[in-house]
Amino acid sequence: MLRFFKINNGLIQEIPKEDDNFATLQQEADWIDAAEPDDDERLQLQAILSTDLPESDDVEEIEASARCFVDQAGIHVHSLFLNQTEGRHKTSTVACILQNDRLITIRESEVADFRLLRMRARRGQIAVDSPAQLLVTLFENKVENHADTLEDLHRQLEGVSHLVLEENESELDSIIEKLARLEDSNGKIRLCLMDTQRDISFLLRHLRNRHEYSETLREIMRDVETLMSHTTFLFDKINFLMNSTQGFINIEQNKIIKIFSIASVVFLPPTLVASIYGMNFHVMPELNWTYGYPAALGLMVCSGFAPYWYFKHRGWL
Repeated sequence: MLRFFKINNGLIQEIPKEDDNFATLQQEADWIDAAEPDDDERLQLQAILSTDLPESDDVEEIEASARCFVDQAGIHVHSLFLNQTEGRHKTSTVACILQNDRLITIRESEVADFRLLRMRARRGQIAVDSPAQLLVTLFENKVENHADTLEDLHRQLEGVSHLVLEENESELDSIIEKLARLEDSNGKIRLCLMDTQRDISFLLRHLRNRHEYSETLREIMRDVETLMSHTTFLFDKINFLMNSTQGFINIEQNKIIKIFSIASVVFLPPTLVASIYGMNFHVMPELNWTYGYPAALGLMVCSGFAPYWYFKHRGWL
């Protein structure tokens, strides 16, 4: 799907698609956003760029030279964005192509950052004066959204910390699953921040003649560095809680093993007594004794109670 935006009086506004005249729309547009474009839409975009559009495999390349470069079509920046589907965070790469008179973004999935940007554009909250500033604003909003997501992860982690360290009846297995999800989300955010750091460095080099954007890009870089430190803190906290949870699980397992060990010791003397009087020898002094049976039972009870009392007295139970 193609969406067209133009800069009007310093604000980005979406152009209503009253007709399907692509030539008219692309002439007016300062920003063309292509979300999951079909074959026809890709051909239309290729006509504008006078070159082939990057394929999905090319966009996902991890080499710096493949993600950030300059050619005859403009400045290319392939940036990782965070997305959430079915309760899990995922990453998707967006290809941004900055030309002198327009910005083109191509993505193969819906991204929350773009959805939020469109909503703010409809409200007249995105003030830009050029496609280059729009690209800088896109990265600025991206980092702000990452900061909000990290704050949400931190709140969730505080809740898990309360369950692990203060609740006595917590389901430790489910807590490990929650911690694994938080660790995965935090790792994906850190990956996006590292990629953004590389993108901002690239833009600082190639937009150095446009001094009005340099300070904003440096502020974004400082924010990214701060958020990177925060992800490190979250990793440390997640690892601490994971180790604590596993420690509590080991303690619970040791308690169970302890109970079985004590039970085996308690029942060992009565078993010995029962084994002795269960032997079938002709000559046994207590064989014809009238009180032999109750005496044997009493001896078994006493021999079992004695180690139990000893363990209780030592505080092992």
